[in-house]
Amino acid sequence: MFDDQKIIPAISDHSALETFLKSDLHYGILMNFQLAQLPGLIKKMKQNQKKVLIHLELIKGLSSDIYGAIFLIQNLGIDGIISIKPKVIELSKKRGIIGIFRVFLKDSISLHQSISIIKALNPDALEVLPALKTDIIDTLKRHTAAAILLGGLIEDEVTLKACLKAGACAITTSKVALWET
Repeated sequence: MFDDQKIIPAISDHSALETFLKSDLHYGILMNFQLAQLPGLIKKMKQNQKKVLIHLELIKGLSSDIYGAIFLIQNLGIDGIISIKPKVIELSKKRGIIGIFRVFLKDSISLHQSISIIKALNPDALEVLPALKTDIIDTLKRHTAAAILLGGLIEDEVTLKACLKAGACAITTSKVALWET
């Protein structure tokens, strides 16, 4: 999955988008944009042979439910959705796009609740936040075959490499300086 791309840019402004478009990376996540901006941004990405992932909860003016997801899939032809909502991930999988379930692991209770959902959901990938708790990857891999992405609080190359060494298939980051690492 993700064509062995180890760093997946989280793009939240036009300057970052231009940097991504000039890179050799294929997958990028759009977030913090307005709904009205998406058609033009997605068209630009597709023209540059890029794969478009959308963080559903982080698009201004878009409903973060299955109806917002249907709009993105049917009208904008995106390649995948990241969401904290299981129903959205189920829909993504049914519609043939990548479904990435985002989980926030802050304690053992959130870990056990997330594992229960992951087992029932069987997402294509997980985005686990924060990335600083890399030893959690082994626990997650015992419960799912989903690709594991780590994100959040990745500020330097040392942390990035530690995430990959611990078994993450890729990391997600908005830190442009790390995109070409």
